[in-house]
Amino acid sequence: MTPPVEYDEPSGTLVLRTEATCYVLRVDRARGAVLHVHWGAHLPLEDAVALPVGTEHDNSFAGRFDGVEEYPVEGGARFGVPALEVRFADGNSPVEPEIREVRFPGAGHVVVALRDRARPLAWETHYRVPPDGDVIERWTEFEHTGDTDPVLLTRHAAAHWPLPRRPRWRMSAVHGGWADENRLTRTEVAVGETTLTSRRGHSGHQAGPWVALDTGAADEEHGEVWATVLAASGSWRLTVQRTAAGGAGVVAGEGHEGAEIALAPGRRHVTPVSLGLHATGGFGAVSRALHTYVRRHVLPHPEELRPVLYNSWEATGFETSEEGQLALARRAAGIGVELFVVDDGWFGTRDDDRSGLGDWTPHPRRFSRGLRPLADEVHRLGMAFGLWVEPEMANADSDLYRAHPEYALHLPDRRATELRHQLVLDFSRREVTEWAYAWLHRLVGENAVDFLKWDFNRSFTEAGARGGGPDARRAHIEHARGVHRVLDRLRAAFPRLRIESCAGGGGRTDLGMLARTDQVWTSDNTDAVQRLAVQHGFSQVHPARVMSAWVTDSPNPLTGRTVPLGFRFHSAMAGVLGIGGSLDRWTPEELAEAARLIEVYKDIRPLVQHGHQYRLLAPGDGALTAVQYVGPDADRTVVLLWRTDASFGPAHPPLRLRGLAPGARYRDEDTAAVWSAATLAGHGLSVPGLPGGDHASALVRLRRVA
Repeated sequence: MTPPVEYDEPSGTLVLRTEATCYVLRVDRARGAVLHVHWGAHLPLEDAVALPVGTEHDNSFAGRFDGVEEYPVEGGARFGVPALEVRFADGNSPVEPEIREVRFPGAGHVVVALRDRARPLAWETHYRVPPDGDVIERWTEFEHTGDTDPVLLTRHAAAHWPLPRRPRWRMSAVHGGWADENRLTRTEVAVGETTLTSRRGHSGHQAGPWVALDTGAADEEHGEVWATVLAASGSWRLTVQRTAAGGAGVVAGEGHEGAEIALAPGRRHVTPVSLGLHATGGFGAVSRALHTYVRRHVLPHPEELRPVLYNSWEATGFETSEEGQLALARRAAGIGVELFVVDDGWFGTRDDDRSGLGDWTPHPRRFSRGLRPLADEVHRLGMAFGLWVEPEMANADSDLYRAHPEYALHLPDRRATELRHQLVLDFSRREVTEWAYAWLHRLVGENAVDFLKWDFNRSFTEAGARGGGPDARRAHIEHARGVHRVLDRLRAAFPRLRIESCAGGGGRTDLGMLARTDQVWTSDNTDAVQRLAVQHGFSQVHPARVMSAWVTDSPNPLTGRTVPLGFRFHSAMAGVLGIGGSLDRWTPEELAEAARLIEVYKDIRPLVQHGHQYRLLAPGDGALTAVQYVGPDADRTVVLLWRTDASFGPAHPPLRLRGLAPGARYRDEDTAAVWSAATLAGHGLSVPGLPGGDHASALVRLRRVA
């Protein structure tokens, strides 16, 4: 069996092998550079050694290795986007790298160590090939090797991913805003630099920290695609660079312009991990490979099935009380809910969004007996108990802020900008994270809390250090790391605790958070029709196993759209099913239908959460949207389809299914019709009869019988 990393020392050639691709680089000690050679189909080692390194041009006006260095620095004849840019104590920036060593810390892991030829800075570029997949992990570690004066890291990327030279490049990414996240776009990459970023202190609603590139020929099932993902939870920046000669690459790193790191003598700084992936089966293959990677190598408990939850927010708002929550809990248990979550309004003087945030003790009037009696009753009803928290925020009208105004992220001589009537607490400071961990530990332990919905409802402003300094804006990076540390400690103290990442909806959807949480609140927009597009963009990188989706009331509280209960359920059943409606106002017929559909979801849940996803029909591409989930062994599959608008015209062509076992036969579990896999894939599954009118949907379950 070929090892995941091969090294030809005389030529300096390294070959990293995944299941289907290989990544080739060359360590050029004479030039002090690590040069990119190939990223694509498997090559034998002898061919990789013989391949030349491409250059842009060889003249005095072009950087000879622009676009082909694995980790370009600012300095020398380099004119592309640097991965590393610094400011030394004398104010100068040029870096002159030299190779120190190549070492192999473990299976599938190689480190190329470099240093500046004369200045006190060293860095290591790490490459790792996780088993059983096609993802390559990269990150970089920096060290100040001197004993005087800090070195300022002004740009400190995790990786630069060079791409092969092609005449054209197209970029796939997501954009959006609050309640409109993950809108997928595919656009031509212009010659020059295209930057995707968040300057908000969190990964953000406006863009996602990933990008996929192809030559314009790929579709859902065919074509070469290269993807890059950054596992950063704070501010971040991805720069796609395309040259007139056809070269391209992606520089991926945390922070943004001005978010700098002062590296003191003897100190180290480690970047987040960046992922690289190449696939030949189109965008769908890229997504399935990333989903598999997230399940196997990112999530804390990938083997679990996420429970069906109920959340009280849309039913009660801030009008939360023990009696009201108990009534909702009994109704939720009656329809098959497995996790009951009390949202905002249970603490402090939280009667609206202007006060109480930061005072994490039960509301004295609404929960006069504390939270434990409610938690005990929820457990007696057979459900787990969850709470909404927002540990990183405070209202100015709170006991916390009156006692510790210095905890807030703002400067004494600047006006503090309030958004949603709240301020951000500075989790880059140890005393703040110690305070947060102490009350979270007490809250979870004293109240037998099984689940936290961890929210984050505003972006950074006035994000400076009170003491100033060259890296005064480091909170854009270090705040998220402080959050990670609190989450890590809390999960270690309570191994059975499960956590949902939320940030005013999907404003902090990234692999850094998913390494410490179990699911993501996808969007505050619960409109079942608009959710189809949001969920389509979400699925480009993230698996359904982490995509929290609720069934809420109709008309929808945000859009006012009226949608049948079945459509709302089918939309939410494409991810981690939750209920967020006012169950106290649902009719007996609606409750009965909800109970039936929850049972159906529990039946298909292993397919949705642990299976392979195939996006058969994308939102906006025609009259129907359809998604298919296939179990890991292809013994079962489920198809969900939706028609958002009724229109006159011919019947829709059959849906050609994917991922089925060749030669097998499948029985429709509802109609008993039996079809061969060849027929279902080649001819297709006939679209089931949908009810008339707008917003019709269906669910088809197929089981292998031979």
